[in-house]
Amino acid sequence: MLEFQGIVLRQDDFTLAADLSLPQGRHAVIGASGSGKSTLLSLVAGFLAPTQGRLIWDGQDITDLAPGRRPVSILFQHHNLFPHLSVTQNMGMGLRPDLRLDRAQRVQVAQALDQVGLTGMGERRPGALSGGQQSRVALARVLLRARPLLLLDEPFAALGPALKSEMLALLAQIATDTTVLMVTHDPTDARIFAPDTLLVEDGRVHPPRPTGALLDDPPPGLRAYLG
Repeated sequence: MLEFQGIVLRQDDFTLAADLSLPQGRHAVIGASGSGKSTLLSLVAGFLAPTQGRLIWDGQDITDLAPGRRPVSILFQHHNLFPHLSVTQNMGMGLRPDLRLDRAQRVQVAQALDQVGLTGMGERRPGALSGGQQSRVALARVLLRARPLLLLDEPFAALGPALKSEMLALLAQIATDTTVLMVTHDPTDARIFAPDTLLVEDGRVHPPRPTGALLDDPPPGLRAYLG
């Protein structure tokens, strides 16, 4: 359970407010550009600190924890793969930044590659992979970290519709014991991936609603955004 207890974050002339609870599972985050979606992820990750309120994970107050000590992994749109390192090395950094992997950790990397359909590609460099394959490497790396909370900031936005749907289906299949918050501009992505969706509107994070119900009968602001 992830709880936002009276959270308010004030930054320059922008204010984000959240007071809600999220059970384990997959949740989309949708709203107009500038509404506060990425700010919400930065707050959960610890890159931004709330002005007031508490952030609770499984009963533990993590409001003041540094980003590296939080039970969080993040997958960005641009993946942050190092071009001079092999796929295995890029993934290994999720386990040990110094890349001094023991035998068990190397087995973990190989198993993660199998899991995302990249068996035998560990010695390739990112430049030798397609965009979809690079997305799979980045996904495998965050799964290797085995953190219970996964934040997705439009990680597959640069992919074509068919490949994006494939990646979302793969993520839903393998992130079964993880709580996921996925920022998206695309309602189709939310329908494919997330049973529940949080609407962020003018800095206010609304409690989650069933994705289909929210998108089939959106409130006026979301309806205007979706067109």
